[in-house]
Amino acid sequence: MKFRRTLAEPDENIELNLIPLIDIIMFLLIFFISTTSMMQEKGVFVDKPQSSAGSSSGENTSIILSVATDGKVSHEGKEIGLSGVRPTVKRLCAEQAKPVVIQVSDKSRSGVMIRIIDEARMGGAKDVSVASERS
Repeated sequence: MKFRRTLAEPDENIELNLIPLIDIIMFLLIFFISTTSMMQEKGVFVDKPQSSAGSSSGENTSIILSVATDGKVSHEGKEIGLSGVRPTVKRLCAEQAKPVVIQVSDKSRSGVMIRIIDEARMGGAKDVSVASERS
């Protein structure tokens, strides 16, 4: 008796059936897509407190500069011009740095606004923001 192994290929080809594997992957994909779309972000609703002083407290904490369509700069109704922005901001920020809000007309030039922002920052403003107002 001879027990000898043959290294020849078997008569039947071995096939790997991938259809059940694809079915499982599709099922997992559908499961994860459906569960993540149903999840809601949890959060806490916060009721913000209202100020009893009204708008007067906002005037004390920020410097409001207005720019007209012709490029004239004013603070609290007084025209200060572009050259008066830095001294005004420096004077008002002497104790503590305050934010500056620039109210700009939609027809005013952007170059004037950029120069006012630069002057306010050189005057010691903490933050400079622009509030656009349609005329």
